[in-house]
Amino acid sequence: MDKREIILQHYSKPQNKKRMESEEYTKENTRNSSCIDNLDIYIKIKDSYIEDITFDGEACAISISSASIMTKNLNKKSVREGLEYIKNFENMLNEKEYEQNILKEAIVYENTKNTSRKTCAWLPYDAAKKILEKNI
Repeated sequence: MDKREIILQHYSKPQNKKRMESEEYTKENTRNSSCIDNLDIYIKIKDSYIEDITFDGEACAISISSASIMTKNLNKKSVREGLEYIKNFENMLNEKEYEQNILKEAIVYENTKNTSRKTCAWLPYDAAKKILEKNI
């Protein structure tokens, strides 16, 4: 499957897309002021592990697919592993050194050059990072 197909698959059939209004979950909203992207990221952390992670909201194909891939890859990781994954994703988007094997399907955003598309791909990661940093 090529990069475009992976993005479209995660956009049309996103994984872990569901609202989790529960006290067990920490919610962080993330939005892009220049478009419709408005996502809520929900993370349930237990014993320093991401027990569950979901998202909900309205956004473009890049943001939805990025959230779907991110939640798939972060689920069941330790908080520290999650932050390491996010750091590698951020480095990749900013064309800095990163570990490709950690990112799995998220590597589809590797050659994203357009600044607004980078913002769309980063949006869900920014919210997850804020939640995880509070739980170190």
